[in-house]
Amino acid sequence: MVTRYLSVMPLDDALALLSHEFPCTPSAVQVPLEEAVGRITTGPVFARYSVPEIHLAAMDGIAVRSRDTRGASEQHPVILPDAARVNTGNVVPPEYDAVIMIEDVWEAGGSYTIRKAAAPWQHVRPAGEDLAESEMVMPSRHRIRAHELGALATYGITRPEVIVVRVGLVPTGSELVAAGTRPAPGQVVESNTVMAKAMLEEAGATCTRYPFVEDKPEKIRDAIALACRENEMVIVSAGSSAGTKDYTAGVIAELGEVLVHGVAIKPGKPVIIGRIGNKPVIGLPGYPLSALTVLREIVLPFLKNYGLYIPEPELIRAYVTSTIAKEIGSNEFVLCTLGRVGSRWVISPQSKGAGVQMSGVRANAYIRVPQTSEGFEAGGLVEARLMVPAAEAAKALLITGSHDPVIDYLADFIRPQGISLLSTHVGSVGGILALKKDECHAAPTHLLAEDGSYNTAYLKKFMPETEVELLCIAERQQGIVSRDGLSFQDLAGRQFINRQRGSGTRMLLDYELKKAGIDTATIPGYEREVTTHIAVALAVKSGEADAGMCVHSAAKALGLLFVPVATERYELAFRKEHADDPRLVALIDAIRSPAFREILTRLGGYETAETRRQRPGQ
Repeated sequence: MVTRYLSVMPLDDALALLSHEFPCTPSAVQVPLEEAVGRITTGPVFARYSVPEIHLAAMDGIAVRSRDTRGASEQHPVILPDAARVNTGNVVPPEYDAVIMIEDVWEAGGSYTIRKAAAPWQHVRPAGEDLAESEMVMPSRHRIRAHELGALATYGITRPEVIVVRVGLVPTGSELVAAGTRPAPGQVVESNTVMAKAMLEEAGATCTRYPFVEDKPEKIRDAIALACRENEMVIVSAGSSAGTKDYTAGVIAELGEVLVHGVAIKPGKPVIIGRIGNKPVIGLPGYPLSALTVLREIVLPFLKNYGLYIPEPELIRAYVTSTIAKEIGSNEFVLCTLGRVGSRWVISPQSKGAGVQMSGVRANAYIRVPQTSEGFEAGGLVEARLMVPAAEAAKALLITGSHDPVIDYLADFIRPQGISLLSTHVGSVGGILALKKDECHAAPTHLLAEDGSYNTAYLKKFMPETEVELLCIAERQQGIVSRDGLSFQDLAGRQFINRQRGSGTRMLLDYELKKAGIDTATIPGYEREVTTHIAVALAVKSGEADAGMCVHSAAKALGLLFVPVATERYELAFRKEHADDPRLVALIDAIRSPAFREILTRLGGYETAETRRQRPGQ
C-alpha cells in the first residue's frame, strides 16, 4: 500500500503547534568559563566578592589623610606629618583617604611637601567601585559574549550555569556511509546530521550523533527510543517521505504520535513533527537542501522557545535576475547569490534541486516566496535574506556566463583579499544578456560568429550602446570527450550529452556539425543538456553517455580520452564603467598573473599566448 502524507500544514501553523504542544523547558549545566562563549545563562549571575575588595591606589604617589593637606598652595606649601608611598593598584592603608600623584610631591629628607590640597578619596579606587559583592553581573537568558569572560573571571565566576538543550540526531538508511568514505554505487555519504549538529550547536544546543540505523523498523524504533530517553529533542534523518523504506512516521506513531506529516514548504515538504513522551521528534527529509530548509525554518525557530539565541537574518532589497515561478499554497525557499553591482543589489537564484548541495555552498542569501504568491518576475525587487554579513555580501564579485574549471582557480586567487567570486553558469549568451542588464560584474564568453571571430559580433548585437572591454583568459581546446577515443566523425549513432542552448560550446558544436554536414537527428541524446563542462565529462565517465563536447581540462580531470575539435578564445567581458571596481581589478590582476598562467599550463588544453590581452568589445 502507498503511504501518503497527512494533511499538509502551513509553516506558520506548524511553528505555532510546536510552541503550543511542548513545554520547552531547558536543562541547566555548569560549564568551564572557557567554554561559556555564546551560551545562555539560566538565571541571574551575581558577583562572589567586591571588586576591588579594598581601597586601592589609582595613581603612583603617596597615600595621605586629606585633612592634613588643607591650605596647601603654591604660596603656602605644606609639609605632611605622615604619608605612605604607594604605586597604582597598591592597597591604600585604612588610615588614609586620598592619594597625591608623585609628580605633585617634593620629597626631601624623608618628608613630603605638597603645594595643592587633596580632596577626600582623590585617586583612590574605593572598595566595590567596579562591582560590590552580591551585585548582579548579568541577568538570566543573557548570551555570554567573548569579552565578558574576563569580567566573569574577575568577579569569581568560573563555572557559570547555562541553558542546555540536548538534541539526539539519528541517521537512518541502509545506504549510508560515513564522511570520508568514497560511496560505492547506491551508497550515500551521511551528511544531514553532520550539518544539523553544526547548525544546532552554533545556536547553543548540545548534540549527540547516534550510529547509522539500517532501514529496519525495529532497529529504527530502538534507536529513536534510546535518543528520546537521553535528550530533550530528537531529530531523525531520512525516512520521512512516502517510499517503501520510509519508516520514520510509522515508528514515531508506534512510540508516541505523529502531529504533522507534511508542511507547506519547498524544499522540505515531507518533514514530520511528532511527540514521544512529551518530547518533540522531528523527521528530516533525506535530500540535503530539504533538510537544510527544515532545520533553518522549523527547528531553529523552535529552539528559541528554550531560550537559545537564534539571530534573524539581515534583510536587503535586491533586484532578482530571473523569474521565480511557483504554485500558490506553499512557502518556497530559493538559494541565491547576492552582490552589489554599481549602486544596486542584485540577486540570482541557484539551482532548486533539493539534492544539489553546491547550491548551498555557492549561496550567500536566499529568498522566501510567500505561500500566497505565484513568484517574482525578473527585474523585480525582492527581499533577500542574508546567509553572511552584509559587509561580506557587498564584497561579492558576480560572474555570470560560460563555465570553465579555471573560474574556480581565479576565485581562489582573489579570496585572500576578502572577495568572494560567485559564478552562475548560464552560457555565454546568458552572460552577455546579464551584462547588458547590469546584473553582473563580468561575463565569461566564447561565442563564435559566422565569420570565425569570437565575442565581438555578439556584443555589438546585444550591447551596441555600451562600452565593453574583453580580457582574454585563455585560448582553450574544445573537443570530444569519451571513454573510447571517439572523434567528431564518430558521433552519429552514439549516445551524446550536450551543453545548453546559448552556451558557446553548444554554438561551436552546431557550427562544426554544420560544417561537417552531420545531421543532429543522427546523434541520440543531442537534446539532453547540462550546464558545465565537468557535468559533460561526468556523464561520459559514468556511462550515461558515450561522448560529449567539453574543454580538455575537464576531460583530463576525470581521466577521459579527448580528441580536439577547435581552439577558441575564452574571454571575460565587462562594462568599461566598472573597470575601476576593486573587485574587478583584483580579478583582472589575477588573470594577468604569472601564477595563473602556470595553472593553465598545468591543467592542460589551454594556450596562454593571448592570456591577459585586453581589447575593445566592439
